[in-house]
Amino acid sequence: MLSRRFFRLPLLSLLLIGVLVTSCKKDHDQHTKHDSPYMKIMMDMMAQMDAQAKTQDPDHDFAAQMVLHHDAAIKMAQEELRTGTNQEMKTTAQDIITKQQAEIGQFNAFLGSHQPQTPLVPQFNQLQKTNMDRMMAASDARTLTGRPDYDFAQLMVDHHQAAIDNSEALLQHGRNTTTRSMAQAIIADQRQEIAALQNWLTRNR
Repeated sequence: MLSRRFFRLPLLSLLLIGVLVTSCKKDHDQHTKHDSPYMKIMMDMMAQMDAQAKTQDPDHDFAAQMVLHHDAAIKMAQEELRTGTNQEMKTTAQDIITKQQAEIGQFNAFLGSHQPQTPLVPQFNQLQKTNMDRMMAASDARTLTGRPDYDFAQLMVDHHQAAIDNSEALLQHGRNTTTRSMAQAIIADQRQEIAALQNWLTRNR
């Protein structure tokens, strides 16, 4: 009986050490993610999108939210240009800046001339929130490497997917031809960019 008790004590100690090591690793991984400049940009974007007033007009809210979403993509791309070393990713980053700055101009022009319309569609706002939460969950599940090019590509895949999801929600609920056309263009363009980013990630593991 005594020998069994002594056997259990070291085993219990090993189990406790294992739990502590796992917990510390999770805390370290979470800390590392929050230290990532790309993740900080995405978290700031989420806070801004949550705080933005909603009209419950899908076309108006899609345009307003996409301005913030695109602005975050531009900031992530600027960070890649500043810290990245891979020419292919730096070229991708510059393309994102060029395209999305132009689209922000289009969205702002639409918002400047558009008044929210009825009937209201609160379901669209719920879909947008679900899509953005899914994006952050996917990003949180990523293993960030500390390599600017690789982490930029990983997180931009998730960021682009959220833009596609929100654009598809707009096509489901939107009524304005301008925003519907922009949503279709975003879906086509960002699907291509996701494929290119995923291809690069596979080649650069």
